[in-house]
Amino acid sequence: MSLHILEQSQTLPLKIEEAWDFFSSPRNLDDITPPDLGFKITHLPGERMYEGQIITYKVKVAPAVWVPWVTEIKAVDEGKSFVDEQRFGPYKFWHHRHTFEAVEGGVLMNDLVHYALPFGPIGSIAHAVFVKAKLRRIFGFRREMLEKRFGKV
Repeated sequence: MSLHILEQSQTLPLKIEEAWDFFSSPRNLDDITPPDLGFKITHLPGERMYEGQIITYKVKVAPAVWVPWVTEIKAVDEGKSFVDEQRFGPYKFWHHRHTFEAVEGGVLMNDLVHYALPFGPIGSIAHAVFVKAKLRRIFGFRREMLEKRFGKV
């Protein structure tokens, strides 16, 4: 299994409490996810995330091909960080740590994603051909939407 890493940092002109308020609501994922991904929350027990929360989605992995995605909020350090992990879905492994740090002019947000694809060598080829680029595009879109919504530092 090849483990891949995606990292992204972004500073937004927000107080840490404002950033936490936005990111601790899983519903806001809709606003910062590219529409062509077809990302749909199908079950959300509670409007604020909490440790142990199970959230289910549908995502479009190819035209007309939808797959279920089940994640668990594994850890929450209120106002500082949270971790979501895939339980079932398109990845063989998915661990996403979000951190928030007050800095001059706003809040520094960091995403650290460790992920692996299924299907052995075929998954490795898929990663090289399109998955890596698709994830970078998704996180690039997220960056743009956050800047449009909150501004730039």
